Parts: sequence; C-alpha cells; structure tokens
Amino acid sequence: MSSKQTQPIAKQIAITAILLAICLASQFLKNLSVYITGPIVNLCIIFAVMTAGLMWGLILAVITPFTAFIIAASPVMAAVPGIIPLIMLGNAVLAVATHFLFKPAVSCGRPLISVRSIIMAILPCLIKGCVMGLTIALWLLPTFIPEASPLRDKMPVFQTTFSITQFVTAIIGFVYFFIVWKPLSKLLKIQKN
Repeated sequence: MSSKQTQPIAKQIAITAILLAICLASQFLKNLSVYITGPIVNLCIIFAVMTAGLMWGLILAVITPFTAFIIAASPVMAAVPGIIPLIMLGNAVLAVATHFLFKPAVSCGRPLISVRSIIMAILPCLIKGCVMGLTIALWLLPTFIPEASPLRDKMPVFQTTFSITQFVTAIIGFVYFFIVWKPLSKLLKIQKN
C-alpha cells in the first residue's frame, strides 16, 4: 500500500482517537450532569461520521457506552447491564441517521446552516430518542428492574433520561457541531463530497 492510500486511513484513525479521548474525558464528568457528557459524546459521534466516515462514527457509538460503564456506571446501568447494548444501538442509530440524512444535506457546497440542514439534524436526534425511549424506557427498565428494587421509585427519572433527555442531548451535540464545524473542517482540510 502506498503512503497516499494509507494517509486517509491514518487520518481517520487519528481523528477517531482524538474524539474518543474527548469522550473519555467528558465521561469523568458524567456524575455531574448528563447534559455535560451527553452532548459531548453525541458531538463526537456526529463529528466522526462527518469527518472520518460512518464506520468510525459507529466505532465511537459502540465504545462510548462501554467506557461510560467502566468510568462512571450509574446505579441503573449496574442493576440492568442489558442497557449497555441498547445505548450502543441508540448511538449507532444517531451515527447512521446522521450519515444518511444530515451529511447529504450539507454536502456539495450546500450551506451548513439552512432550514434543510436543521431539519436533517433534528431527525437523527428524534430517531435516537425514540429508539432509546422504546427499547430502554418503555421495555427494558420496566421489565428488568424488580418491583421490590429501590430503583423502581426512580423509574420516571430513568425513563425520561433514556428518552427525552437523549433527544435533547443529541440536539445540543448538533448545536455544538454547527459551532465547531467550520473552523475545525478548515483545520483538518476536510473535502466536501
């Protein structure tokens, strides 16, 4: 393989590694507020999809819930470990929807901020929130948290966290993306395609 062929892969790996490091650093703040960590992780997934490609966004989508569990597992994650693959699924849905809906809306010289791009940014967030709401908030938690568990008293909070809050933190992640995209894309010399 020539150096021209490996350069894009090396750049993709480097970008993804930096984004993973940012996610890991933010996860140490997870216990302060989901509104700190969530938007940063969502931003990193979105940014990986937009710069390195869908595969790299999916890698972050799968790794970050596992690292969140290791770094700062919440009581509900410890009580119902089946939540981890469903968070991975929600993140993966965000990555895929961003790739197929948002990325085409801002490619080929189209303006980053337009009615079309904003709608195409909201849709992946809504899809992620709905997928996590249906799988985690409405099915997994009510099914697998025992009636006698003290966690049952916090069920409404957990259900909001894994549905509406996921939508909101994904929206905030996109807002951050709109802010950082232009300067960082120039820095990384990202080609629009």
